[in-house]
Amino acid sequence: MPVTPVTTIISRWRPCSCLIWKAIGCALFALEILSAAVPAASPYFAIKVVDGDSGRGVPLVELRTVNEAAWWTDSNGLIAFDEPGLMELEVFFHVSSPGYEVIADGFGFRGVKLRPTRGGSATITVKRTNIAERLYRVTGAGIYRDTILLGQPAPTQRPDLNGQVMGQDTVIATPYRDRIYWFWGDTQRPRYPLGHFAVSGAVSELPGRGGLDPNVGIDLTYFVDETGFSKPMCPQPNKGMRWLEGVFTVMDANGRERLASRLAVMRDLGFAHEWHLVVFNEMSGVFESVQRWERHEPHQSAHPFASDVKGKRYIHIFPDWRSPAQLERMADLDNYEAFTCVAGDGKWRDAETKVQREPDGRVRFEWKRGADRLTNRRCAALVATQQLAADESPLRLIDIESGLPLRGRPESVAWNQFRRQWIAFASDKPGEVWFATADTPVGPWAYARRVVTHGDYNFYNIAHHSFLDQQSGRVVYFEGTYTDTFSAARAPTPRYNYNQMMYRLDLADDRLQLPVPIYARRDRTGAIRLQRMEQIVAAGAENEITGIAFFARPPTCRRSDAVPVFAVQTRTGTELSLAASAPGASPLFVALPLVPPAPNPGIDGVWHGRAKRSGDSGDGLDFEVEFVAEAGGITAIRPDGTKGGRGTISGERLSVRLEFDGVFYDCEAVIRGYEFKGTWRRVGGDDQGTWLGRREDLTPREMTSVAIVALRRVENAATRSWEYSVAPANVNEPAGVDICRVWKAPGRAVLLDATIRAAANVHSDAPPKRVD
Repeated sequence: MPVTPVTTIISRWRPCSCLIWKAIGCALFALEILSAAVPAASPYFAIKVVDGDSGRGVPLVELRTVNEAAWWTDSNGLIAFDEPGLMELEVFFHVSSPGYEVIADGFGFRGVKLRPTRGGSATITVKRTNIAERLYRVTGAGIYRDTILLGQPAPTQRPDLNGQVMGQDTVIATPYRDRIYWFWGDTQRPRYPLGHFAVSGAVSELPGRGGLDPNVGIDLTYFVDETGFSKPMCPQPNKGMRWLEGVFTVMDANGRERLASRLAVMRDLGFAHEWHLVVFNEMSGVFESVQRWERHEPHQSAHPFASDVKGKRYIHIFPDWRSPAQLERMADLDNYEAFTCVAGDGKWRDAETKVQREPDGRVRFEWKRGADRLTNRRCAALVATQQLAADESPLRLIDIESGLPLRGRPESVAWNQFRRQWIAFASDKPGEVWFATADTPVGPWAYARRVVTHGDYNFYNIAHHSFLDQQSGRVVYFEGTYTDTFSAARAPTPRYNYNQMMYRLDLADDRLQLPVPIYARRDRTGAIRLQRMEQIVAAGAENEITGIAFFARPPTCRRSDAVPVFAVQTRTGTELSLAASAPGASPLFVALPLVPPAPNPGIDGVWHGRAKRSGDSGDGLDFEVEFVAEAGGITAIRPDGTKGGRGTISGERLSVRLEFDGVFYDCEAVIRGYEFKGTWRRVGGDDQGTWLGRREDLTPREMTSVAIVALRRVENAATRSWEYSVAPANVNEPAGVDICRVWKAPGRAVLLDATIRAAANVHSDAPPKRVD
């Protein structure tokens, strides 16, 4: 039944002395106010999951009980737990999140035991296996749901529901007139499964000018309709799905800065009814068409950037497709230029399309006005018709760990001041994000490192927001669409599905020191010189590049396995040496040693294995244990760092008593190399069985890559000079000497345009006039 406030009860009395009752009433009213100001005990148990490296909360971490009930952390890494029947009990939670993990126990379970209490709290620390750090969800409902339930502060003004947006697909964004403009594709609403398909939009303030630090969040203000729902930003033409290709700022004929884009009006994923050049009207708050094109090629999300080519400014819709940076000229498709190897005018003519080549047979790429862009599908067609060999295809990214090709191509390309390189983010398998670098925006793109995985989930249309870069580009931010679409996900993740997730990446991480090209340059005397791009640009010799000799780590690399290689330029070419030619000399590149270091022998190390009970038909139970040799025997260490047993080793025979969850087991095994195999018996019980294990090899996987080759030095008797090769030795060639190991060039095609300079923008670090 409802409780009536005491002040209401007093007001119904008719006392003889009004003064007495007024005094009593005032006192009770004050007590009522005080009692209302004291917060009630929280009905929730607060669980926070934090990154063991940064200490910040981790979004998208799943906690699942043994009966499959599940909760996911919000963008602060919080869960407001209130499960009837489980409060005040010890509960085991499986903890999982793609790119993060907790240490497995002796039985292989990755989780924690907690005792939930109302008003209580607990913190779970997870280890990040992704290189990039997951920060927060940008779009959708309930971004800080559990934070709100727990009565804790959220960083954004609308942390529960913003613009009535439940889900949004594919982000593109750019600064414009002192604010950041954000646009998305298809958008979901609360009231019906179908939202709208005509572009959504929002603005946020620039960091340092009223906006949040991107490390904290993005505070969006949506463009909304009369109902408060995110309004269509491209209401016309009123047909099909309308998707912006990429937004950019450009000057019109009056010298006024305009926000513009190219718009596809899609029938389905593979066919466009038409394309438009659209410009944002600030009075109406929508994009309006200024040019219609009768084009039907499918849409691809783009992240344009401005460039300067010999004093001429361009807008690159894609790294290999650009237009003069003038609005009126962008209306005419004949003004666009493609970086292509298609012969003649560069137009695509299906099976009749031919490839142009240099006199020596190499594929020749150049910018052609009015040419068609070489998409993934067109490159595959050229390979299928044998116009291109597989290793001549320009769209080749290579996994630095395995040396095998990836399926993706650079998606979001930008100049990076900290690395003084062009950087890119790309996809391969659904849910993965890869990082790569190049000397120019068109390439050569080669080796890439995976920085994010989402397990079975998808994460597509990756967008690096260079306008959010910090510390002169050392820290970069990127996001993508987290969705079960086009994936092997078993079920959608509540609240997170079909929304944007932000990540942060520190480019000073040693794992991102990717190999760079070492070019072969034929100078005016005919001598072949090995140099990096900045040396060639400084000499103004870009046109003398004949190819890529190999790839190697940059001279700034200081890894423990680094082998500095120095160069002396002589009259006849380049001489390489492992010794510095002069005190303080800088190496040309950093290579790998000829003989990779072998893993430490013996029992010491982490062993992964499987134990099986005699008579069981199942696969058995996985376990992990570390053995440490000490005086008088060996010690077994559990994954959580606690001691789990003692034993002895004599020759190849291992004998150890292990303890798992309070139960002891006597284990015997024979060690052969990096493997053991033996039997176990439960102490004080009848259980027995077999166990086997293999020691963890700590050698980085990339050191066994098929792309790593020996760099061989051979003397040319005719010119009395040294020549260098990574090709297998030929019996008819003079004997050479291997001096180190490097990475081979992944293909014969050399995509390169050293004339492109990143154009300075007010929202990013101004790059140098030369890429050095």
